[in-house]
Amino acid sequence: MIDIKLPDLLLGFIILVLPIMVFFYYQVRLVKTLFISVIRMILQLGLVAVYLELIFEMNNAWINTLWVFIMVFVSAGTVVRRVGVNWRMFLGPFILAGIISIVIIDAFFLGLIIQLDYFFEARYFVPISGMILGNSLNHNIVGLTSYFGGLAERKELYYFLLTNGGSRRQALRPFVREALTKSLNPLLANISVIGLISLPGMMTGQILGGASPVTAIKYQVMIMVAIFTGCTLTLWLSILFSGKYVFDEMGNVREGGRSIGR
Repeated sequence: MIDIKLPDLLLGFIILVLPIMVFFYYQVRLVKTLFISVIRMILQLGLVAVYLELIFEMNNAWINTLWVFIMVFVSAGTVVRRVGVNWRMFLGPFILAGIISIVIIDAFFLGLIIQLDYFFEARYFVPISGMILGNSLNHNIVGLTSYFGGLAERKELYYFLLTNGGSRRQALRPFVREALTKSLNPLLANISVIGLISLPGMMTGQILGGASPVTAIKYQVMIMVAIFTGCTLTLWLSILFSGKYVFDEMGNVREGGRSIGR
């Protein structure tokens, strides 16, 4: 794989002049945000390069597991912040949902499909877990925003279904269905055009790294199935585990500050 020298890497940032010119022409106030985002990306990826080198070199099961747990914690915290729910109530359920999803997905794909001799092999365990968590993060935010927003805005529908259906599970079906649809539709659209419109980053990276296109495609198919399953499980479990904080003992939606709101 051809390395990119530092001067060439710095030269690559010149292309950002094009979007900056568009921003200035249309008075889009994103220039400062762009610079901050790029600087953060450089610093964060620089740190990633350092600690991943260390993690890969040590290749210790406990350290690798701890790092994945940290990723789950950060992901759950981001979901809490972006969805706008109470930290003390919802962080735990979201962490639990993330952990269970990762355990199931990793056990199935790393243990059964890839059949690693060493299950916690850092070069597989950490990146694949990260890809699943990263995608679950985005789709979880969309799905939970839809779910909590729907309950807050359409309580009358929930109570009508609860009264006529007899169970909270039946009354929640349309809200959960809408959350899953809004969350997973973009991912399904992306899956359906892979290879025609887009070449995914994992597959491209493997090909650039010297892997055969056939091997890269096999891994890409696997990771997309894993990502979709992980996104679905994480969202469903997050909804399931957060129920005790969204509803009281009688099945009523708790009011603002105590549950869905801050």
